[in-house]
Amino acid sequence: MLILDIINCLERIAPPIYQESYDNAGLLTGSPGWTCTGAIIALDATEEVVMEAVAKGCNLVVAHHPILFGGLKKINGKNYVEKAVISAIKNDIAIYAIHTNLDNVAHGVNRKIADLVGLANCRILSPKVGLLKKLYTFVPHAQLAEVSSALFAAGAGHIGNYSECSYFTDGTGTYKAGEGAQPFAGEVGLRHHEPESRLEVIFPVHLESAIVKALRQAHPYEEVAYDIVPLANQHNGIGSGMIGDLPEAMPEQAFLNHLKQVFGLSVIRHTRLLNKPVRRVAVCGGAGSFLISSALNSGADAYITADVKYHEFFDANDMLLLADIGHFESEQFTVDLLYDILAEKFPTFAVFKTEVRTNPVYYHT
Repeated sequence: MLILDIINCLERIAPPIYQESYDNAGLLTGSPGWTCTGAIIALDATEEVVMEAVAKGCNLVVAHHPILFGGLKKINGKNYVEKAVISAIKNDIAIYAIHTNLDNVAHGVNRKIADLVGLANCRILSPKVGLLKKLYTFVPHAQLAEVSSALFAAGAGHIGNYSECSYFTDGTGTYKAGEGAQPFAGEVGLRHHEPESRLEVIFPVHLESAIVKALRQAHPYEEVAYDIVPLANQHNGIGSGMIGDLPEAMPEQAFLNHLKQVFGLSVIRHTRLLNKPVRRVAVCGGAGSFLISSALNSGADAYITADVKYHEFFDANDMLLLADIGHFESEQFTVDLLYDILAEKFPTFAVFKTEVRTNPVYYHT
């Protein structure tokens, strides 16, 4: 198996196009063409994790956080980033990061957190816009079903919980085949009128090349007429955070104790208790203060996140319980998420969860 096979598996789960503009997910060291001897899954690709991979005979580290965010002008080993990169290169260790793209997909980091908390009826807290497109094409009546099915199979036509969504109208198309053409119908040099259906389907941007390929393969024309138009609609399957409901409302103190037990916490930083039950809960792994207003607008009783600054606690406006459980603590089970993905896809492949504690934060209790 090649490292590329692992990458392709992960990028089908969380396409790189969905990472944030500031992010640096992807293959950071090594070559996709290397034969993969095994993978270590970690939240952070530190030097200790790289050396753990060496010790276990693995040449791939799959990390949530990219060890490289900005460019390196020198690699002298003066800090933890340079040390990790030097160790990876010296030992032929590939480092692959799957970061905000895994945060932003509906089945990613935040869904894992929501499941651990016990939330049901989950949905994206802040869906993104500009990630959908619409394809318009023109198909002879007899081939409409075949072309539609090919587009659906390639991933077009999904809207929420519905699939195979399309719209078509009947009309007439014209064309005149030139010299050297082999027209589906009509004769070279003569204008032809063909009864056609205008077919419309929506699709997510990361599938565009697959959609166009499927269209060209299924369509009977030599020259396929189609338009692709970007949409301003929000994509309810891609975005930041997640929100859902507890099976039963909990008192605030019981809810905080529940979080301590689930995430193995010794301490939680939170806003003052409001003496109201917690039922609807918003979550965002990692630094999520940018979603406080979204949590408020969604009607959440509590919002679980991390890296909340002093003044940002005021932004809860005594309208919800804001709980900062710690960056590492909120995302720690991303290792389990990635492990399960790879172990299911490649059951005979050596995948290990890191045994290194990469959390740089300690608590004195």
